[in-house]
Amino acid sequence: MRIALGIEYDGTDFLGWQRLSHGPTVQGAVEEALSHVADHAVTVTCAGRTDSGVHARCQVVHFDSDSDRTTRSWLLGANSRLPVAVGVRWAVPVADDFHARYGAIARRYRYTILNRLARPALDARYVAWERRPLDAEAMQRASRVLLGENDFSAFRTVACQSRTPFRNLRSLEIRRCADRVEIDIEANAFLHHMVRNIVGSLLPVGRGEMPEDWIDQLLRGRDRSLAGPTASASGLCFMAPVYPPACGLPDEVSAT
Repeated sequence: MRIALGIEYDGTDFLGWQRLSHGPTVQGAVEEALSHVADHAVTVTCAGRTDSGVHARCQVVHFDSDSDRTTRSWLLGANSRLPVAVGVRWAVPVADDFHARYGAIARRYRYTILNRLARPALDARYVAWERRPLDAEAMQRASRVLLGENDFSAFRTVACQSRTPFRNLRSLEIRRCADRVEIDIEANAFLHHMVRNIVGSLLPVGRGEMPEDWIDQLLRGRDRSLAGPTASASGLCFMAPVYPPACGLPDEVSAT
């Protein structure tokens, strides 16, 4: 039987999603917990790997098991074995051909910036901090050129292993909520560090250090060395992947 899980986690103390031999990872913690519940080794496949320090509101994974367990048992059993920074939100039986990564038609991220003079304390793990005032409207206008199918070479890390730099950016919304600037971004898929590199290039625009058309110049120039620095991991949260309704997953990860 194939099971899909919705998982949330605080990525601060992990070396990212992908299992590693030299430190704690979210995948390692999830597989250890599920293996205990299943009473056999379990390997999970996720919708989108996250880097060290990046959080997730609803990561989706799938795994196979012949163990006779209810979805309630998978959920409660896994949560009883997981560290407090990781939690299974739901468990759903899916078709044998469901694939958490290849079945997703889009991914959604949110980047949160605390924009005030004083550094954060309570929210320090979950926001990036920018003490200089940001013009969120200018950032929004500048970002419009990124929408659609584009070559995002200027916003990918040199270590990115994707075979193509092209991605389809479906939406990018920037709004101010009191002393926070939130950036919601959705694409069919993302390059390595793509969201953080886009944010790192929008920040100079928001501070008034670069003109709004600078983002267009970067996009057309396809030169990562000319773009802004990679923004802090702490402000980034993988909100959810999106699947066709036929997959039978909860509404929060199903296309409308």
